[in-house]
Amino acid sequence: MKIRIGTFNLFQFVEPPFSWYTKKEKFTDKEWEKKTAWIKKQIQVMNCDIIGFQEVFSKNALKELLLELGFKYFKTIDKAKIDKKNDLIYISTTVALASKFPIKNLKKVETDFSTLKKHNIEGFFRFAREPIKATIILQNQKEINFYVCHLKSNRENEFEYIFTKTDKLEDKLKKVEVALKNNYSLSLKQRLCEASSLYSDIKTNRNPSILVCDLNDKEFSLTIDALTNKKYHEENLKKDDFLLLDAYHLHKIKVINPHPEFKGVKRTPTSYFAGKGNVLDYIFVSKHFNKNNKFHIGKITSYEIFDEHLQKNQNGSLLKSDHAQIVCEIEINQ
Repeated sequence: MKIRIGTFNLFQFVEPPFSWYTKKEKFTDKEWEKKTAWIKKQIQVMNCDIIGFQEVFSKNALKELLLELGFKYFKTIDKAKIDKKNDLIYISTTVALASKFPIKNLKKVETDFSTLKKHNIEGFFRFAREPIKATIILQNQKEINFYVCHLKSNRENEFEYIFTKTDKLEDKLKKVEVALKNNYSLSLKQRLCEASSLYSDIKTNRNPSILVCDLNDKEFSLTIDALTNKKYHEENLKKDDFLLLDAYHLHKIKVINPHPEFKGVKRTPTSYFAGKGNVLDYIFVSKHFNKNNKFHIGKITSYEIFDEHLQKNQNGSLLKSDHAQIVCEIEINQ
């Protein structure tokens, strides 16, 4: 059997008459109709069985929309918070999970307190947005653990370092050491703790795991190491050892009639800032979906980026989204 997994940042999914963050930031009824129509069309094009959503304020409106599209199962773990001074203004957002397969064992991801000590976090700590952890039962009765998350926003300061494929973990850690120790980048520190807590939770699982997210950090970032790389957490390891793998690297990229000077496919951005494209949205899978692992239960057969709206307007639109949608297809062994 094949299943299609997606991640979708909805960009301020707030049903009128509610506002987000300030009183003036809200949709008219006509704008809301246009936004939800586009979202429905986009979900139909994605053709998924399971989708994780970010920037969900009006969860009941999303649940109804998805039910019309055949998603019988819908879960959130948290509620978007309302301003104490105005009950028509949302001041926080949540993530959501929709599935055509049954969902059970919905749980919160607990904070790994050992990682707070490692990152010199003092005082109270909580996720910027509570992640979802759930078990999904497929048609063949196989169970997978499914996570949806939206990590702390990247503040784009000078200490939010940009790394490349050639940067080793040791070099990254050395470069950020001073910034973390002196609290020059609190958002990065928060993301590293969030990613580390997710890592710790996934590590305890026996079931195959899939995590979809708006990571709010770039490809090759230290946040990805904290989320996926055992070496980040176990200093005695001599080489990288990955708990999770980026699904993008597990599919075969098809190139039709390459140019003689072709040097490889450049990864498509999922979001833009100040005219520069970044990969912020990801689907990570456990080794159970790596066909090179002799104990694999499935393999990635495609990886698609739905960014037509960003090609027309890199900044996105409130009536659509400012992120691309990501879908990967997994063929499950019988």
